[in-house]
Amino acid sequence: MPSHKSPVFRKAIIPWYHSKTAYGISIAFMLLVFLFGLAGISVAREQIQYSGYIWVPIVLVVLSGAIFIVNIIRLIRRHTSK
Repeated sequence: MPSHKSPVFRKAIIPWYHSKTAYGISIAFMLLVFLFGLAGISVAREQIQYSGYIWVPIVLVVLSGAIFIVNIIRLIRRHTSK
């Protein structure tokens, strides 16, 4: 019968979406979305006909900022745990 215990000498496999590279790409992309949202807010403030749609860039800024912060926290925790 096979043993259900995992061997002690094996390194734990980390999924690709928990790698430093994936976090870095996600952070860079969220930074671009954040800047795009800020540009959208400035355009919506300048153009009166777009003032009703200012909520769209605000949502982009808030969501991308949240994902950016969460990924930075995860990278810091990962770096300090080693």
